[in-house]
Amino acid sequence: MDIRIEPFNPGNREDFFDFHSRVGGECFCTAWWTPTWEEYAQASAEDNLARREKLLGEGEYDGYLIYADDKVAGWCQVGQRDRLGKVLEQFTLTFEPRTWAITCFQIDPTYQRQGLAAALLEAVIRDLGQRGVKRLEAFPKIDINLPGHQQWTGPITLYEKAGFKKLRDNRSRAVFVYEF
Repeated sequence: MDIRIEPFNPGNREDFFDFHSRVGGECFCTAWWTPTWEEYAQASAEDNLARREKLLGEGEYDGYLIYADDKVAGWCQVGQRDRLGKVLEQFTLTFEPRTWAITCFQIDPTYQRQGLAAALLEAVIRDLGQRGVKRLEAFPKIDINLPGHQQWTGPITLYEKAGFKKLRDNRSRAVFVYEF
């Protein structure tokens, strides 16, 4: 299998939309961008699409796509953590503009258990390190028995194997940190 990883950009936006229409439940990776979980729960696919289009119009290409044999097979949303106020509030985090965060991590079920998640996370860490990022956080769900589509922040084991350290548990999610 030929694998490549690309930062999300205007040239692959249709691949992003294809992936989220097929695999991402048409959330278009807007959950953390929506001010409250109640508002997000009430949002339609069209609402999420409009929110994502607005973000892209503002230049917010916040992640990476992984391809397997030229088909988009996964997505990782990552960016400066403090741009997402809901993350700060939910995890009781203090403002730290140099901290980045992985807030979504999903692999198409067709491609799971083939090493793509580890390859994508490794590429994200490498790229962020080259860009001077010093701290990266992730928030995987604690319940490891959830169906794959509900583990949209990636499994805990993925982060542990990549060298992340558990900072603390916070309700239904853990806070993990990677120091460069």
